[in-house]
Amino acid sequence: MKPFCFADGSIIDSQTATLHPMDLGLIRGYGIFDFFRTVDYQPLFLEDYLDRFIASAEKTYLPLPLGREELRSVIFELIEKNDLQQGGFRMVLSGGVSDNHFSPADGKLFIFAESLDFPSEEKYQNGIKLLTLEYVRPIAEIKTTNYTLPVWHSVNWKKLGAEDVLYHWNRWVSESSRSNFFIVKNGVIHTPDQHILHGITRKHLLKLAQNAIIRPISLEEVWDADEAFISSTTKVLLPVTQIDERKIGNGKVGPVTQSILEKFRALEKVTVAQ
Repeated sequence: MKPFCFADGSIIDSQTATLHPMDLGLIRGYGIFDFFRTVDYQPLFLEDYLDRFIASAEKTYLPLPLGREELRSVIFELIEKNDLQQGGFRMVLSGGVSDNHFSPADGKLFIFAESLDFPSEEKYQNGIKLLTLEYVRPIAEIKTTNYTLPVWHSVNWKKLGAEDVLYHWNRWVSESSRSNFFIVKNGVIHTPDQHILHGITRKHLLKLAQNAIIRPISLEEVWDADEAFISSTTKVLLPVTQIDERKIGNGKVGPVTQSILEKFRALEKVTVAQ
């Protein structure tokens, strides 16, 4: 965490930020957040992230104490004060302290600047392993702070050589715990349409892909895919070459995955330069 953050209505020392112990974010796990990156001191796709964060607050009945312009202003001030050339921003809105300790209240807004490490180059070159997990994330279309199951489950991932999980329900896949999921079949990209968070990286990848198909995808189709990958703010695009004990395609990173990653990295440069 970087030295300065936003909390209690102003920019303060990050070490002094506090949360009331009876806040719903703590006692009920109720709150929202969003996360974006800075590249050369510019917040990447900032308006998209602000759209989603503001919409999440409305959908969870949590009043935002700052409007869009004020949020943007605070973010750029934090970039300057933290000298954040390359890094991450985490916006968090807690559930608040309510009279009945259950209903949403006036939450507390935090904006933290963080250092950011990408996955190793080896993972981009060789791909990663996912573990299937039967689960549907609650109100998946909202970026809530409720990650209880994957945090608990993650203790086993490293033991099994996995990077993350792939959620499915009734044999229909949805997403990873922190990423969107894609398969490639006969050169065409497909991605699930239900029980997912509409990722910002996903949004821009779909624009780049042009011929991508958004639809229900079964586990059987995943096993039969030529390629697979996940996308997120902190991973960009990671090839998936194994799920459980099955190889995806020939078990190597495929040409469509490599191509769309190169296009996205080029898009980043263009976006920052504008």
